[in-house]
Amino acid sequence: MTLTTGLAILAGIVLLAVVVQGAWAARRSAPRQSLPDAPAASNGERQEPTMSGLSNATSNVGQDLDPVGVPGVAPLPEALRAASLSRRSARIDALIDAIATVRPDAPVTGDLALQHLPPSRRAGAKPFHIEGLNAETGEWEMPRPGQRYGEFQAGLQMANRHGPLNEIEYSEFVQKLQAFADALSATPDFPDMLDVVARARELDSFASQHDAQLGAVLRANSVAWSVGYLQQCTSRHGFVPGAVAGRQVLPAAEDGAPPVLVLSFDSQVALSEDPGQAALREVTLTLDVPQTPASAEPFAAWQECARRLAEDLDATLVDDRGTPITLHAFAAIGLELGRLYEALAARELEAGSAAARRLFS
Repeated sequence: MTLTTGLAILAGIVLLAVVVQGAWAARRSAPRQSLPDAPAASNGERQEPTMSGLSNATSNVGQDLDPVGVPGVAPLPEALRAASLSRRSARIDALIDAIATVRPDAPVTGDLALQHLPPSRRAGAKPFHIEGLNAETGEWEMPRPGQRYGEFQAGLQMANRHGPLNEIEYSEFVQKLQAFADALSATPDFPDMLDVVARARELDSFASQHDAQLGAVLRANSVAWSVGYLQQCTSRHGFVPGAVAGRQVLPAAEDGAPPVLVLSFDSQVALSEDPGQAALREVTLTLDVPQTPASAEPFAAWQECARRLAEDLDATLVDDRGTPITLHAFAAIGLELGRLYEALAARELEAGSAAARRLFS
């Protein structure tokens, strides 16, 4: 074998090694892909995650959570408590709504009321609801055709996560309800604007001190994930696609209730032309505390789900600063949440209640 031939063979071997090395590196750095679905369980049923063993579970949360200090809660004024009990309905609650009444001279039909309802039942960033007192059943309800109503009430929400009700929003509410009353030849009775705005600010202050949205970031340790791979892993824990791109949710057991947990990631990756090749390196698992009853143990579900997903995805739990989360943090947050739940209950705004879900939205 000549020297030239030997050098050519050696060059070929080196070239082959480089090609193999490059292919291996590309495969290793490519996002993980989903695998074909595993055979169904022997009984043919979908296996859901269980809650067993979560009572003693401890994990961690990020520094971004800033555990909420729960100050003492002043008792609810007796006048407000009485008003709440007398005017409360399925959709209107004096605890969080400013209530105006509309009294026609004689009972009116639900058909007439529906015809003249404001087309938009929002005043700025605050929703409002209109209900009628059914002349037959004596129950407050949304106006229905074929029924007769002797009185109406409108509840304007005084605070939400957009802030407290302001004078401009209240004035818009008055204008819309006045037009409704005029169409029914009825007399409206509005609460004093300054009093409503003051109550709204107090309610907003309480809500801002007792709101909590817990988030933990799962960051890939080595290989990134494709969207399909992520969905395959999360579906094993009960997650389903959310209403918007880049969100997966763990549904609540109650129909129509907000999701217990939300897993969010880059929406641009979710909408990419080839999601199988678009790489994800981190996702955020969030628990919106006021939206789910404490009895459902959402905090335990959050920490356990974060731990299991981290194992399945080969990820590390970190806070928004990238600091790994310690096991002791979960226990500390659990204690703070206990006090938070108590404070909400003392205000008759128990987590997961209709009023709490509206206030913290």
